Amino acid sequence: MVAQLTKCIRTNLGCADICTTTSRVLSRHTVDDANISRSLLQACVTACRSCGDECASHTYQHEHCKVCADACRACEPACQDLLDTMS
Repeated sequence: MVAQLTKCIRTNLGCADICTTTSRVLSRHTVDDANISRSLLQACVTACRSCGDECASHTYQHEHCKVCADACRACEPACQDLLDTMS
């Protein structure tokens, strides 16, 4: 069902890249510019929301989409909470 899931797959890959980049940069504890951290966290929140929504639309057919949606639904508020503490 790759053709039906093309948008989902692209959204998943983009979200994974954004989450990975965000975690790698934040884990270094060397970013002197808090604006960079804020921008990355906001991008992660946005990507997780988008990916979670997209995957949620396929959960009735695909268990892996449910797993992905659940992971995105957990990551989004975690990033938002960290972002809120930086404000």
